[in-house]
Amino acid sequence: MRLLIIVPAYNESAKIAEVIADLKRNGYQDIVVIDDGSVDNTGAIAEKLGVVVLRHIVNRGLGAALGTGFAYARSQNLDVLVTFDSDGQHQASDILRLVEPIKNGQADVVIGSRWVDSSKMPILRRFYNFASNILTFVLYGVSTTDSLSGLRAFSQKSVEVISIRTNKMEVSNEFFQEISRNHLRYMEVPIRAIYTDYSRANSKNLINNPLPIVINMLIRLFR
Repeated sequence: MRLLIIVPAYNESAKIAEVIADLKRNGYQDIVVIDDGSVDNTGAIAEKLGVVVLRHIVNRGLGAALGTGFAYARSQNLDVLVTFDSDGQHQASDILRLVEPIKNGQADVVIGSRWVDSSKMPILRRFYNFASNILTFVLYGVSTTDSLSGLRAFSQKSVEVISIRTNKMEVSNEFFQEISRNHLRYMEVPIRAIYTDYSRANSKNLINNPLPIVINMLIRLFR
């Protein structure tokens, strides 16, 4: 079984080596970093560690980075695609838990839910995630406990049919619209996130202005 891991990254020079090392330590070698217009040496660090690096000339956003990753994945002969955040929040040891339902034919898409121990999640992120979960259900009819999780696994079938058209953070919700639109079998499995001062700072950046995300979700709904 070929498993490809895509890691969207923007100015993650402080963490990208640690993230790649964790993946390799757990036996994963097929890794693609999407350097989304970083102005630091994120891409150069990743290249030195022997992984494939795809670059955007300018910063386009998480959705665009994942879109590039999915386009690359469709050109490969793979069985499972995994998305993995670049800020050190995820643990590579959780990947097998996501892949198992796909390997066994139980699911097309598996999301890693951080709500197994949400007490460690920053309060503002908990609130934003809860609101996002509700909006995802209202707009797309898919129930989830963690609509904003960056640790996801996709079968080859789902990679072929999922269309990513948003460029920014709303891509996390767009995946659920695609799950509904394509009638994909969906599951959640528990994961444990690592929250550090670094990842908490990223959390604050994510929730600075959620209104554009909501607006883009609504626009995407009626396209």
